[in-house]
Amino acid sequence: MTTGSTIGDSGRPPENETEPSPPWHALDVATVERELTTGIHGLDSDEVERRRARFGPNALEEEPPTPLIVVLLRQFTSPLIYLLLVATVVTLALSEYVDAAVIATVLVLNAVIGLTQERHAEGAVRALMSLIVPKARVVRGHHEQEIDSRQLVPGDMVLLEPGSRVPADLRLTHTSGLQIDESLLTGESTPVSKRLDPAPEDAPLSDRTSMAFTGSVVTAGRGRGAVVAIGQSTELGAIAGMIRDEGNEPTPLQRRMAEFAKVVGIAVGIGSVVAFASGVALGAPTGEMFLTAVALAVAAIPEGLPVVFTITLALGVRRMARRNAIIRRLPAVETLGSTTVIGSDKTGTLTQNRMQVQALWAGGQTYRVVGDEDRFIVTAGDRPVDLDQHPTLRTTLLAGVLANEASVYLSDDTIITTGDPTEVGLLLIAWASGIETEDEREQFPSFAEIPFEPELRYSASVRRHGEDHVLFVKGAPEQVTRMCTHIDTGDGHEPLDPEAVHLAAGAMAQQGLRVLAMASKRLASRLDDGEDLGDPEGLVFLGLQGMHDPPRPGVREAIARCQEAGMRVIMITGDHAATALAIATDLGITDNEAVIAGTELDELSDEDLRAILPTTSVFARIAPEGKLRIVRALQDLDEVVAVTGDGVNDAPALKAAAIGIAMGRSGTDVAREASDMVLTDDDFVSITAAVEEGRITFDNLRNATFFLISTGAATILAIVAGVWLQWPLLMLPAQLLWLNLVTNGLQDVALAFEPGERDVLARSPRPQREGILSKVLWERVAVVGVLMAVGALIMFRWTLDRTDSLPQAQTVALTTMVVFMAFHAGNSRSAHRSLLSISPISNPFLFIATIAALGVHIAALYLPPTQFVLRVEPFDLDIWWRIVATAATVLVAVEGHKRLRRSRTTPEAGRPATERDAPRDPAGAADHR
Repeated sequence: MTTGSTIGDSGRPPENETEPSPPWHALDVATVERELTTGIHGLDSDEVERRRARFGPNALEEEPPTPLIVVLLRQFTSPLIYLLLVATVVTLALSEYVDAAVIATVLVLNAVIGLTQERHAEGAVRALMSLIVPKARVVRGHHEQEIDSRQLVPGDMVLLEPGSRVPADLRLTHTSGLQIDESLLTGESTPVSKRLDPAPEDAPLSDRTSMAFTGSVVTAGRGRGAVVAIGQSTELGAIAGMIRDEGNEPTPLQRRMAEFAKVVGIAVGIGSVVAFASGVALGAPTGEMFLTAVALAVAAIPEGLPVVFTITLALGVRRMARRNAIIRRLPAVETLGSTTVIGSDKTGTLTQNRMQVQALWAGGQTYRVVGDEDRFIVTAGDRPVDLDQHPTLRTTLLAGVLANEASVYLSDDTIITTGDPTEVGLLLIAWASGIETEDEREQFPSFAEIPFEPELRYSASVRRHGEDHVLFVKGAPEQVTRMCTHIDTGDGHEPLDPEAVHLAAGAMAQQGLRVLAMASKRLASRLDDGEDLGDPEGLVFLGLQGMHDPPRPGVREAIARCQEAGMRVIMITGDHAATALAIATDLGITDNEAVIAGTELDELSDEDLRAILPTTSVFARIAPEGKLRIVRALQDLDEVVAVTGDGVNDAPALKAAAIGIAMGRSGTDVAREASDMVLTDDDFVSITAAVEEGRITFDNLRNATFFLISTGAATILAIVAGVWLQWPLLMLPAQLLWLNLVTNGLQDVALAFEPGERDVLARSPRPQREGILSKVLWERVAVVGVLMAVGALIMFRWTLDRTDSLPQAQTVALTTMVVFMAFHAGNSRSAHRSLLSISPISNPFLFIATIAALGVHIAALYLPPTQFVLRVEPFDLDIWWRIVATAATVLVAVEGHKRLRRSRTTPEAGRPATERDAPRDPAGAADHR
């Protein structure tokens, strides 16, 4: 597909198809029109066709989807999958069709899940294309017309009006109060006022006020601009390119699984070779030992592990969905449990993406606002304010209503707002304070307006009131005070003290508030229609209103819980540094004033960036590539990074992070498609719940893996030891496969349903380099493996000597291992808590699975078909008691090991080493040593 481009001198495309130097935003209007060979009347039809043939459609480049067969084959490249493929072939060769069918089901399930995940991931760039609006208003050949935005070419003159989405990157050539919401690209919470003056060459995206960018939305005013970039060459196209170039990093769980599979494969291979070689060397028949070695390998390979992983992760997905977190990639369920840093966007993620008045100053008195949404209460001290007793405050609020083009109204008990978020905030505080905004506007009908312009730094409205005209002004305090001579004290007018106003405004600004000043003047004579208002002067100063984008409810507590869980939260935003620092300080993200702005970030080398990251938690005015660079630098420091966001500007970082978390309500399709997890309530608080569920999920994965590996180790040790002792075979190949299929196949899956433990968030995140099993659990694997092997060998030898029946001795050895596993399933419910402290019915699935495994095995001892296939036979009750007593020793051994490991862990200062501290013990901090 042909990609879009820019255009160079005199309408001719430059050789390298890049924008001119200086860039478009730094050129004046006349130079831009000359470069593009265009003007107010636009291009003629012939020139449009030439440029369309040269530059192609205004659309993002769309790569063809990966062939289905390629995606499918990629699902079979895991080391554990290789082992399962070999196991399938071997079991088929042994005519163990049931076991082969189970393993094949695992392979198919894994492939289907992986295939689905990859297909979803390819939707990220396609979602970007939806942001190219279908229609655009342009001037061509002296006439206005509406066209398909794909037909735009460099040099087209595009018309902008409120509510329209910018269809291409434009260099503005005319503006009238034009304001554009660019939060989609920059993350800045307030609309940007546009102007025609060139911006500095090195201006970041958010400060290029002479430009309008693809995908942004016009919130106020009107404008016209020349197309300077289309399709892939737009800023939006650059972000799409970053997403396309950013591959899917394996999650910590996937890395652990790959490493674990290698270890298992090597161990099983060595064990099988040793068993075969030892048996042959000691005189056993070669054919018999070959079948034993193969059966031993199949029995030891945890082929049930992928099924357990899939079920455990799927259960985690379901639990997270109940807590407003939708998982798009299964391994991401666990990743939050390993996360060490959360890089959060500010606007719309930590805050509500709206402006709310927080403080007022009128008549020399400071007022505070208590409440949220439309339930505001203005207070003086600790008492609500009656506006009848505070006339200057009422006049200040009224000025915010009348010098205002936004609207607020009720529809079916729902508040509907339209217009600039700042002006909406002014209306809401007045409305909530008891001022009927629409009634006041009817009493003061509009006569003339001066829209806000950056160079003016104020806006004004002339209102009719009876026979008079009244001017209301709002704007920057330093600008408004220069227009004022007096101040309204409530008892009359006094000469204005500008210093007092500046001190009050400065106090609000230090709190991270955006401060607006209000003033008014009753004009000496009525104005005529079309009369120039000129620069207002001789005004009466009314008061100040300080506003901010309020934090979401519960975010402070959620951040504190993340920090308690060992996760650092940093803010990466496109908003101004002062605003970002104030919000970050208020939320507890930082306790210092270190802020890195986008321009400073650009000057830092990668090494310098890595050096400041441990002590800097606030990054402001950050472009998409800057956010991506921060994520990569954190990853270079071995951090497991989660990134939250909702805009197009967040998408590259969302995809690059170990886990990308997008907003479900306010977020864009681009952000959602690039993410691993979507918050349905757009609430940072839900991340804490997801972290908790992620850690519970990994605990269950770890416990099930420990169960499978320890029982597999016991089987290998028992068979190899029997061969070395030159005893008859401890168990036949069919019995080994039965042991693996029945006992492991029921209880390992049931461990996935284990409920979460207390204080799971009290642990530190797991180190990236720690495997599926911790050092402590590998110790326990050795203890359990040796104990179970010795127990099975003892019962085998005792039965053989007593009965002189090899089939009965093999049956007793097999049954001993089955009972060992029944007891050991209870041990595996927690890596550190005593089994005695856990209710046996808190996981009813495991309780039923254990009884079922024992019941199936007992039935097999008495049913003729299974007696024939497995070569087993029933035995006396006296032997059953010995088996139970022998198998119960695994409970004592594991309980002893847990107590020993707990005694080696130092509890937190000032706290006893109680059961409440257990989560910090072996499965937590102790495991990480």
